[in-house]
Amino acid sequence: MSHYKPYPAYKDSGVEWIGPVPEHWQVRRIKFSIASCRNGVWGDDPTGNDDTPCVRVADFNRDALRVNPEIPTMRAISTKDRDSRRLQQGNLLLEKSGGGEKQPVGQVVLYDRDDDAVCSNFIAKIELSSHEVASFWCYQFAAAYTCRLNLRSVKQTSGIQNLDQEQYFDEMASRPPTAEQASIAAAIDRETARIDALIAKKTRFIELLQEKRQALITHAVTKGLDPNVKMKDSGVEWIGEVPEHWLVVQLGKLAKDRCDGPFGSGLKSEHYVDDGVRVVRLQNIGWGAFKDDNAAFISREHWHTVLGRGHSVVSGDLLVAGLGDEGNPLGRACVAPDDLGDALVKADCYRFRLNQQKALSPFVALSLSATARAECGFMATGATRDRLNLGLASSRIVALPPSIEEQRAIVENVQTRAARIDLLAEKNQRSIDLLKERRSAFITAAVTGQIDLREAT
Repeated sequence: MSHYKPYPAYKDSGVEWIGPVPEHWQVRRIKFSIASCRNGVWGDDPTGNDDTPCVRVADFNRDALRVNPEIPTMRAISTKDRDSRRLQQGNLLLEKSGGGEKQPVGQVVLYDRDDDAVCSNFIAKIELSSHEVASFWCYQFAAAYTCRLNLRSVKQTSGIQNLDQEQYFDEMASRPPTAEQASIAAAIDRETARIDALIAKKTRFIELLQEKRQALITHAVTKGLDPNVKMKDSGVEWIGEVPEHWLVVQLGKLAKDRCDGPFGSGLKSEHYVDDGVRVVRLQNIGWGAFKDDNAAFISREHWHTVLGRGHSVVSGDLLVAGLGDEGNPLGRACVAPDDLGDALVKADCYRFRLNQQKALSPFVALSLSATARAECGFMATGATRDRLNLGLASSRIVALPPSIEEQRAIVENVQTRAARIDLLAEKNQRSIDLLKERRSAFITAAVTGQIDLREAT
């Protein structure tokens, strides 16, 4: 932003988050720029008969500050109600309910489409006054959100956040003249488009790196490291050929013991405490790697008396996910880390204690993760989410060398090569994070008048 000049003269805005503003700008309450703000409607499942597209909070593209291209439909509402609530191009959509600790309510996006649509009950439709530029105010709200201006208006009830719209719109904001709003918004559009293009390229590069990472792991755990080894048909479609001396066995035959987590009332979120016995949950089971964040614990007393010290996990145990979704494949596996301490698995998480003279847990975890999407697509049961029970998980097919030394060599080779890819991906992710910070800083500087964009090209 160093090549942008400031305005010739400034005055004190009297508002901490805004700071000094150009001398000819106004500083006034947000509500004076809003003509109306109307809540969305409750929606039902589509019937195929006169359904109406309905924008939900999940359809917000928070980075682009727009609505995603594809939005679902809801059951038709009355013509009168639909007409009065129909979205118009240039409306702003305010997230007024939902949110979370890391992403509180108050996000605003611009509705820049011509679709005949309404918004859900968790969203309010903002119509601006006639002398306001919608794209400028979308960026203004984005800057306010970045500066956490919305937090003073967030109310927490029954685990759901709600935004006090009246209180929020009573906050102060800077307002340039109408023509200047348009020129600032256009300049922001151009600059953010350049930044977004860089982010898209780096994001795609990271995706290609991840594809390369998974491909090299899949090849290593199904074909080995010797390109000249004689191969044989594994008899398993999703594994294909394997080295002639390798074994093809079911996971259950490699395990000395296995278990799943407690179902029913034995273990609920209400039993969680700040410290104690670690609960291994689905979010901890990554693609070949244990994810140590999102830690949860139960008291030792509850583990001893209610659960009878059952469902235990120790260092080196194989952990398999019995639920999956688009981003986290069903059947992915990892190894319990050395520093886990006393632990147990939750429901839909399966623990296998392998015979380490037959199979190394790290090798099997990589093998199961590499073939998860192909194999578990045939085995899954469940109407809404892919699910795998303990019996089906035990029947998973693993191709592995009979030699522990060869298994260890493959794991070490994979870890070394994957680490190089991970380092490159991390560098690109840091670059993306910096670009996003630059984007937010530019928007804030523009809408608060720290830089003069009236003649920017």
